[in-house]
Amino acid sequence: MKISANKLGGKRHHKPALAAVALGVLISFQAGAARADDTAAEIRLLKARLKHLEERVAEQGRKEKETQAQIRHAAAQPGPAPAPYAYPIGIGLPPQPPIGNTLAERLAKIKGYPYVGSSSLYLGGMSITPGGFLELASVTRDHFIGADIATPFGNIPFANVPSSHTAEFRFSARRSRLSFLTLGDVDPATHLAGFGEFDFLGAAQTANSNESDSFNPRVRQLYMTVDQDDFGAHLLAGQAWTLATMNVVGIVPRTENTPLVIDDQYVPGFTWARQPQIRVTKDFDQTLWFALSAENPQTTFGGTTPTLVDSGAIISTVGAAGATFPQTSVVGGSLFNNANAISLNQMPDIIGKVAWDPIIGDRTIHVEAFGIFRDFHDRVIYPLGAPPFPFGTGIPNHNLEVAGGGGGGSIHVPIVPKVLEVRFSGMTGRGIGRYGASQLPDVTFNSDGSLAPIQETMLLAGLTWHPIPGLDFYAYAGEEVQGAKFGFSIPKGNTAFGWGNPAFVNTGCQIEDFGTGTGAFACTGNTQLVRQITGGFWDDIYKGPFGRLMGGLQYSFTQKFGFVGIGGAPERNENTFFTSLRYYPF
Repeated sequence: MKISANKLGGKRHHKPALAAVALGVLISFQAGAARADDTAAEIRLLKARLKHLEERVAEQGRKEKETQAQIRHAAAQPGPAPAPYAYPIGIGLPPQPPIGNTLAERLAKIKGYPYVGSSSLYLGGMSITPGGFLELASVTRDHFIGADIATPFGNIPFANVPSSHTAEFRFSARRSRLSFLTLGDVDPATHLAGFGEFDFLGAAQTANSNESDSFNPRVRQLYMTVDQDDFGAHLLAGQAWTLATMNVVGIVPRTENTPLVIDDQYVPGFTWARQPQIRVTKDFDQTLWFALSAENPQTTFGGTTPTLVDSGAIISTVGAAGATFPQTSVVGGSLFNNANAISLNQMPDIIGKVAWDPIIGDRTIHVEAFGIFRDFHDRVIYPLGAPPFPFGTGIPNHNLEVAGGGGGGSIHVPIVPKVLEVRFSGMTGRGIGRYGASQLPDVTFNSDGSLAPIQETMLLAGLTWHPIPGLDFYAYAGEEVQGAKFGFSIPKGNTAFGWGNPAFVNTGCQIEDFGTGTGAFACTGNTQLVRQITGGFWDDIYKGPFGRLMGGLQYSFTQKFGFVGIGGAPERNENTFFTSLRYYPF
């Protein structure tokens, strides 16, 4: 077959064209790939810029919310009256500036109390602010007590308790707290607020430290407040610190002047309780304050009950067959743990308080005084068929009632404002034991079965030093001392009873008991005095946009002394170290 030259030439003529087309396609593909790479880089750059813009918008939104909250609260105030301290918002007081270095503010930060700010949520006209902290603490004691992060000062064991000759160490996360603060303004002069605070120091009967601790949450504080600026009137209803607890300023919730210690039982000599109450307060120019509260009653008991004797026969003792003399409490019923007794109280504790915040030079002094009225009640029960007592005529079962109470006061002085503060507080009275950190008894018993309030005095002094922002040193010294209240059963036997009776046997209090608890090892050991010196510090390890990390260390030296009895007056010392690592997310 012959192929013409023209055909061959045509074929050769198209080869360069095809090569050119292929080269163009390759160049176009490479150019397209380059453009694709440039487009991807541009997209990444745009995404980065968009993310930065979103962050700026979110930050601006947070600032606008905080500014709006400050404007709303500022508009609700009757005037620009300056405040010596930064008060928590929501109680009808001047707007709160950013958290600074005053004692009230530092106390609130250490406690984890919420402040209105960037972490607040807003629903309509209300703000909801979370608070609290997460903590891992440790406690080391040289004498075993068997207690968690709160030391039962009044129950420090004498040397007769075998386990007290060993040391004790515990980790605890149970003091971690969750809290919230809700605020709302009904009108420019009327403010509503609610506050709740919870930790994990509850211990159900199933709780243990064997595998899964199962400790349960508990209510520390849960109350509402109503504040009316025009009348300087304030109402608190719910569970809160007792009115008898010292404040830093005025009579203002969440400014209680609690010691800065890690120990959740605080310091001997510190007057405190957290209990349901209703409280009314009146302020005059936010300088002079008056308050009255009715608070939940409860009675603590101590000592030995009398033995009643008639014609040589024992009529009744506590625990005798079918009879209790007297009856002071009952086992808890509905919504109470049946392992705990409820005392026979019939009226609330009544507490009145006055506080004054004078400005002297460049500092504000806080002074307060308070009084407590208490009512104690029991039921005297005679066993069925008992011989007539005491004078040949039968005495039916009956109620007996006695009054108690006391008074005290405190003062807080900034020696160097925002740097060095000193405080003193004290309380004295009859039947006030449960208001002290050592939890000494309120009452013991008289010969007729009635309750006898025990005399007690508690004192506390403290010093707080802020050398630099974020670092706090503290030192406290306190004591609680009780008087003796006792008698001897009549007409026969002369059996010793009461609290601090010199006829009680203490011969074995300083000797390790081998299980008898009698004879040479007998130890009545009624407590007369508990005292302590303690000190420590808190330091901000980190503080920034991601919260705050704080570390603390505390050492305490505690002494417990018993009343003098047969064999002398027992005593015991307790050395305790605490550490704490806390994270405040809000």
